[in-house]
Amino acid sequence: MKPKDPCKAYACKIQKCLHENKFQENKCQEFIEYLRECCVIWKDQSISCSGIDISKVLHIIQDEIWRVGLSVIV
Repeated sequence: MKPKDPCKAYACKIQKCLHENKFQENKCQEFIEYLRECCVIWKDQSISCSGIDISKVLHIIQDEIWRVGLSVIV
């Protein structure tokens, strides 16, 4: 049995949102970000992450690690 796609639910929510909002991507940004966050963790195990740019999320995580690291040192 094929393992369950851990990010599929987010991809489905994006499709539903786009359909309900006449494919206006800006109305579905929240769901798109949820999928990106899921893909940071599961990109190698989720077909739903194919083609998803996770660099924005990785950059935010790196900035937060840097900020927290500096506050610990200071």
